[in-house]
Amino acid sequence: MPKIKVIIPAYNEQDSIANVVQDIPKTVDEIIVISNNSTDATEENAKNAGATVLTENKKGYGYACLKGMDYVAKQAHKPDIIVFLDGDYSDFPQELSKLIQPIIENNTDFVVGARVKELREVGSMTPQQIFGNWLATFLMKLFFGTTFTDLGPFRAIKYNKLLALNMEDKTYGWTVEMQLKALKQKLTYVEIPVHYRNRIGVSKVSGTVKGSVFAGIKILGWIFKYSFKK
Repeated sequence: MPKIKVIIPAYNEQDSIANVVQDIPKTVDEIIVISNNSTDATEENAKNAGATVLTENKKGYGYACLKGMDYVAKQAHKPDIIVFLDGDYSDFPQELSKLIQPIIENNTDFVVGARVKELREVGSMTPQQIFGNWLATFLMKLFFGTTFTDLGPFRAIKYNKLLALNMEDKTYGWTVEMQLKALKQKLTYVEIPVHYRNRIGVSKVSGTVKGSVFAGIKILGWIFKYSFKK
C-alpha cells in the first residue's frame, strides 16, 4: 500500500469529528485534523480518536488545509497520496478505499468524490449548494472542456502533484482552485460517485446566507480568473 495521509479541516465539529476519524480505513498512515479556531471540544475529541491535531487560528478552509500541508512538508518521510475530507461526517470516510483506487491501479493523478443525486441523502445538500455546483462545473466544462460534475471536498491526489499545484486560496475557493489548476497542469483525473448524508451540526458555509454568498463569489472568481488567464 502507498503511504496515505488524510487532512481534515474542522471548525467546531466536536459532535462529529471522532466519528470521522474512527471510520477512516486503518491502512491510512496518519490522520491530521486541523482545528480552525475551534472553541469547543473538537481538538480533544479528535486526539482521543487517534488523530494528530494541529491548530490554525486564521479562519478559512484554505488556511486549515495549507496548515496541514505545511506540517506534512516538514516530515522526513513524505506520503504518496493526500486525501482531503470534511470533519462534519457528511461523507463516508470508509469510502476512502475506493477513492484512492484509481491512483493505485491506474496511476491517475487526482480523484474527486462526486456527490451524485442517487447516493445523496435527502436534504444533505442545500438548494444553493446544488445550484452552485451545477453552475461552477457548467462553466468549467464551457471554458475548459472538463468532465467534472462536482466540487466535492472528499478528494485524493498524489502528493507530488498537489505540491506542483502551488495552492494558495485561504477560504472558500480551495476546492475549485485545485480542480482548475489540475486542468491547467493537465493532470489525469476522474470522479468517483460517493455517498453523502446530512451533516452533524450546522454548516458554517452553506448553512448561512453570508457563507453561501461569499463562497459563490470566490468560486466564480477563480473560474473567471483562469478562463482569461493566458
